[in-house]
Amino acid sequence: MKLKDIQHIFHQGLDAIYDKNEVDSFFFILLESFYNITRIQLAMNHELIIDDNERLFNALERLKKEEPIQYILGDTEFFGLPFKVNQDVLIPRPETEELVSLVVKSLKLKVESSQSINILDIGTGSGCIAISLAANLKNAKVYALDVSKEALNIARQNAELNHVEVTFIEADILKTEGVSDLKFDIIVSNPPYVRELEKGQMKPNVLNNEPHLALFVEDENPLQFYKAITKFAVNNLKDNGMLFFEINEYLGNEMIQLLKDHNFGNIELKQDIFKKDRMIKGQIG
Repeated sequence: MKLKDIQHIFHQGLDAIYDKNEVDSFFFILLESFYNITRIQLAMNHELIIDDNERLFNALERLKKEEPIQYILGDTEFFGLPFKVNQDVLIPRPETEELVSLVVKSLKLKVESSQSINILDIGTGSGCIAISLAANLKNAKVYALDVSKEALNIARQNAELNHVEVTFIEADILKTEGVSDLKFDIIVSNPPYVRELEKGQMKPNVLNNEPHLALFVEDENPLQFYKAITKFAVNNLKDNGMLFFEINEYLGNEMIQLLKDHNFGNIELKQDIFKKDRMIKGQIG
């Protein structure tokens, strides 16, 4: 079957759900991933044919159900590195890349002095934060914690894929047994922060596919994980250690107050590329 004809079928099936340019993007991403055929190749030869088109049509059916293309492909890119993903882990976001960049920049002096650095990523999911830090901070000893055995399985695969060493810990940060004896220079986390009341703002492809355990918190206690992690950080950061969070854009002031209440100084609330309050850092000691 001609690829141009299949592309037309994609538009017939998906234009009512997605923007037409996005449909084209999906088609070409799948084409290159499945068959190593580029957009340019198809533009230069409209008569291109593939005999085995089952994978494309399977992907089309999954897209009709608004399944994220990253799950269909089984991989994505984050901070310039490849990551495996499935429905046990969140799909890494560009905003989280900004969090990683903030940590790296904040550690520049320590990196240049070749000091050994202990880093803990809490709620690691796919491992994107921990692995990106390990890949970019060669003198760092990186630990990554998650309550989900399934997520940690993916994270371990991603560490191997990116040839970095990360110590993975299966634990619930709301309980913290098994990690309280460790001390860190940096603790970083992108915990669940979407309130139930904000579900209506989210797209179906996220709501119906990505793990709710990693996304949502109760309206009555939206800082549940931040409170637990901050309390943990007070006891487990070294002197002058730093705490970094990705946060709910609507709760920046509450996060500043939380860190102040726990005697953190040098508190900075940072906006992401969309001018939303998205990151906060503080220093202990």
